[in-house]
Amino acid sequence: MKSKLPNPPAPNLAPPIVVGPVATESDALLKDLAEQRELHLRLAADFENFKRRSRQESEVQASAQKAAFIVELLPVLDNLERALASGATRDASPFHQGVEMTLKQLQQLLRQHGVESEELVGQPFNPHRHEALAQGHDEAQPDHVILAVSQRGYRRGEQVIRPAKVVVNDLPPAKQGHHGR
Repeated sequence: MKSKLPNPPAPNLAPPIVVGPVATESDALLKDLAEQRELHLRLAADFENFKRRSRQESEVQASAQKAAFIVELLPVLDNLERALASGATRDASPFHQGVEMTLKQLQQLLRQHGVESEELVGQPFNPHRHEALAQGHDEAQPDHVILAVSQRGYRRGEQVIRPAKVVVNDLPPAKQGHHGR
């Protein structure tokens, strides 16, 4: 009887797997890739933060320039109001009409830029929005209300651009119980 021999092993065409230096080189490349990716993400985030800060600084600078312009414009508005107030009669003279039209145009321009003034007579005095120039004593009015406005105040939103210069009612302590707070 003929004995059967097992089939000879087939030649292995794939290169043998080397575990040592090749695996270490691959790990090093993967680590380097991860570091480069992290660096890229960090740089991208830094650039976005830079753009955001630049945009905010530009907005702050533009707002400051606008406020400075408005502060320079307010004395012109005051002078126009004084010119109108100095005319004792409200006649229809062309000068008076021209000043009135200019004043209205300036007030409209300020409103378009968010600048407002308030009617303050009879309102409570607020030291954050008003500057007290004098004290008055009017028993018909409550204590600490504004009796007169010497110069209008202006604000943009909640930001006071210029406080109003006012006369504040200051009643003696005995009178405060009658009208006061």
